[in-house]
Amino acid sequence: MAKIDEVAPDVYRISLYSPEAGMQFNHFLIKDEEPLLYHAGFKAMFPALKEAVGKLIDPTALKWVGFSHFESDECGALNEWLSLAPQAQAVTGIVGALVNLNDFALRPAHILQDKEILSIGKKQLRYLRTPHVPHGWDAGLFFEEIDKTLFTSDLFHQNGDVEAITSNSLSDRCSELLQGMQQSPFSDYIPYSPHVDNILRELASYEPETLAVMHGSSFSGDGKKAIHELADVWKEVLG
Repeated sequence: MAKIDEVAPDVYRISLYSPEAGMQFNHFLIKDEEPLLYHAGFKAMFPALKEAVGKLIDPTALKWVGFSHFESDECGALNEWLSLAPQAQAVTGIVGALVNLNDFALRPAHILQDKEILSIGKKQLRYLRTPHVPHGWDAGLFFEEIDKTLFTSDLFHQNGDVEAITSNSLSDRCSELLQGMQQSPFSDYIPYSPHVDNILRELASYEPETLAVMHGSSFSGDGKKAIHELADVWKEVLG
């Protein structure tokens, strides 16, 4: 069953826990004049996610579906959402659209340039190109400028069925996860390079107050400090 928590004003975290994977899959619905769902989710999770979204808005009124990169847990059910909501459109950067979505999706994606703002009503979402952060050539993140929420995708990944949001540092959890992956087939989960450090520094410069995390607890507090701590963890474990 999905758990629903408001982690920032009109930003709702819809969490589905997979015991088999040992992690949460979190999706974020932004309620506004043009509602946006960040993370379309797996096809298998679509019925449960649709039911949860229906507790917050009429699912057929969804306007935007966003995500970081082309991966099943991020956009596997994209076409299910596009079929359900006739005016809905995927929103992504130019690489994501040209390389993946304009072939995969039922309708062409709405393309945003780097730093371009998508206005969905009161909320203003700035698209930030982050190639290979967390992974994927097409990767990008949204920063909501009014309430300073950064939608982080796989950054700050933590395993377990943890609390919806915390003000405690996430660095220990992230370090433990990455160290555990080093001797597994998932050791290349994060393609670490100096390029990664530059992108993390840029993300920190926006000084987010909420980090909306895909796997694990979201974070409320000094997001700039939290991102710098994550950069230190990545350098220590992956560098």
